[in-house]
Amino acid sequence: MDYLQGLNPAQQAAVLQTKGPVMIIAGAGSGKTRVITMRVAHLVASGVDAFNILVLTFTNKAAREMRERIMHVVGSEAKNIWMGTFHSVFAKLLRVEADKIGYPSNFTIYDTDDSKSVLRAILKEMNLDDKLYNPNFVNNRISASKNNLISWQEYQQNEQIQADDFSGGRQYLGKIYETYVGRCFRAGAMDFDDLLFNTNDLLKKHPEVLNKYQHKFKYLMVDEYQDTNFSQYLIVKKLAAVNENICVVGDDAQSIYAFRGANIQNILNFEKDYPDLKIFKLEQNYRSTQNIVNVANSIISNNKEQLKKEVFSKKEEGDKIKVMRAFSDNEEGKIVAEGIMQERSTKGMKWHDFAILYRTNAQSRSMEEALRKLNIPYKIYGGQSFYQRKEIKDVIAYFRLTINPSDEEALKRVINYPRRGIGDTTIDRIILSADQNKITPWEVIVDPAKYLDGRSSAPVGVFATMIQSFQVITKNLSAYDAALHIAQHSGLLKDLYEDKSVEGLNRYENIQELLNGIKEFSEREDIEEKGLEIFMQDVALLTNDDKTADKDADTVSLMTIHSSKGLEFPQVNVVGLEENLFPSQMSLNSRSDLEEERRLFYVAVTRAESKLIISYATSRFKFGTLISCEPSRFLDEIDARYLELDFTAKPVTSSNTFFDDERNAWNKRGDTFSKPKAAPVKTTSILAKAHVPSPGFAPSDTSGLQVGMEVEHERFGFGKVLSLEGNKPDVKATIFFKEIGQKQLLLKFAKLRVIIN
Repeated sequence: MDYLQGLNPAQQAAVLQTKGPVMIIAGAGSGKTRVITMRVAHLVASGVDAFNILVLTFTNKAAREMRERIMHVVGSEAKNIWMGTFHSVFAKLLRVEADKIGYPSNFTIYDTDDSKSVLRAILKEMNLDDKLYNPNFVNNRISASKNNLISWQEYQQNEQIQADDFSGGRQYLGKIYETYVGRCFRAGAMDFDDLLFNTNDLLKKHPEVLNKYQHKFKYLMVDEYQDTNFSQYLIVKKLAAVNENICVVGDDAQSIYAFRGANIQNILNFEKDYPDLKIFKLEQNYRSTQNIVNVANSIISNNKEQLKKEVFSKKEEGDKIKVMRAFSDNEEGKIVAEGIMQERSTKGMKWHDFAILYRTNAQSRSMEEALRKLNIPYKIYGGQSFYQRKEIKDVIAYFRLTINPSDEEALKRVINYPRRGIGDTTIDRIILSADQNKITPWEVIVDPAKYLDGRSSAPVGVFATMIQSFQVITKNLSAYDAALHIAQHSGLLKDLYEDKSVEGLNRYENIQELLNGIKEFSEREDIEEKGLEIFMQDVALLTNDDKTADKDADTVSLMTIHSSKGLEFPQVNVVGLEENLFPSQMSLNSRSDLEEERRLFYVAVTRAESKLIISYATSRFKFGTLISCEPSRFLDEIDARYLELDFTAKPVTSSNTFFDDERNAWNKRGDTFSKPKAAPVKTTSILAKAHVPSPGFAPSDTSGLQVGMEVEHERFGFGKVLSLEGNKPDVKATIFFKEIGQKQLLLKFAKLRVIIN
């Protein structure tokens, strides 16, 4: 068992435990992917039939990497493992069993844009205001319902849901949901959420199918289990019910996708489902220095809901984590950019060794401006995907229509592109005729003389004949040969080639790049089926997490912390550590939301290998208004032994009292940590709290606060109200605090205890 060499004792134990329910709690940088890979390889090497193994991941990239590694150990048998994302695996299963739920096996998979297009058409038909019924909102509402396995029938019958919709003035949401489901079904299409919803439906209504796959998948492994939603949880539980050889791998400390429906309780309560569960903890971090790991541990220790583990690193102690303060968001960008420039020049690093992580996309502006001024190359991740570009979606619509002519969204997209004399009026007549006759638009198109007038039927008939020819010709071709034939004979390539503008040339090159990608797909050795239909499934199921930083491009990476999960960089700058920004103001209403924000900070910190820099600004523009900011509570939670405070930045203007007060107060605190002391520093807070709150401290109702009243702030101490301005609920109080001077606070967030009423 040479493949076990190099694994530490905890990793080996997790790999060798193949029977019964297993949970592997994998800390950041602990070699999780290696353990999963070797565990699957060990199963195959031990005589388990690869066809009986199911491995579920959250990105195609992770699945490909695992399969390649397994092939190195067990050879071509790795091809027979059912391995992929939840959506790709169950799309494959649904294609086999589609007839049982009334779908064709060649059903189309709609992406978010397709879904919104269908919804916009429905809203228009129902004469509903698309501002009140915003397609994004409606799509999210339907998506959340499906992820919680609420059908349109249950949606309409649920009194609480209906009351919520009526109170918001959106009483037609249930009808929209019903119409949307019907429209997708008619088009032979499923959206992403349908792939899981329909799998659950299939397994529930067809016990013979459930029994078939329970006995087929004798061994289940689920990666990133903390990110599973209710729908995914139920599928896994049903499939594992017979053999219970289920292994879940994850880290509750990295559960950051509640907004997508992920439920951290799935991993926290896993032992309740399987009382004889064996738990293995991977606690050695191979990625980061000891100081970075220590900071991460001190952050996450503040969460009450967690699976306890003691992550450690055997790497060097490393630099202390630098905390930098700026006096504005623009200055923060300048400090970060100059720091990157200096690190690169003094240490011989590459641009791609650096990453800048932020809580919201809007924060990229100040970073971009600063990087551009220093001519530092950078790339923002999480922007428009290659597959979302118009020309790519156009040619892919031709592929979709060839595979599934009932696909109404694909049909509408290309029926008159390139132009072939089929105008909007004709398209409307096709859709109307299909609705009236309860058939698909394709059925209208293939018999235009029956459903359309003579003038419009001729070009429609020509289009139908072309698509039918694609279906015949491409049936036995590889994905590449079929794609090239369609791109050429649809007229699309010719149309783009004739556009000699810069944009036109770029679009033509993008199509060529798509064809190159299909060529590469057609030559892959790890898959046996290489037709256009299989390629299209791969494209439709690309996840956002598959679009990660390109290490070959020597650029600084800019991205949200959510986008950074799974990545690592030698140096990471985490910016914007301010209250109401990080943690987000939206997360302050409940402990569970705040704990997710803390896990997000943990993820940001653990992306760094050798150097971590955290920064914040004391003022920032918001909706055109300069607001004062206070440091994030998360900074206060870090053990100060691992920190180096850098508050040397000069304010933009020396006449601003707020900046003067901040500088004096923070410099005074900074001295506590920056100067060597004979005795050890007892405080463990970056803020070196000079004020200890009064016993039983509790915020008061400040609705009646008046000038002259004395108050107590949990952090700033005792103070006196100097002035009040603004209207409720956005009243600002200027308060002079004895310890730190004058500050301006927004009362609804200030949490003051009123002393004299």
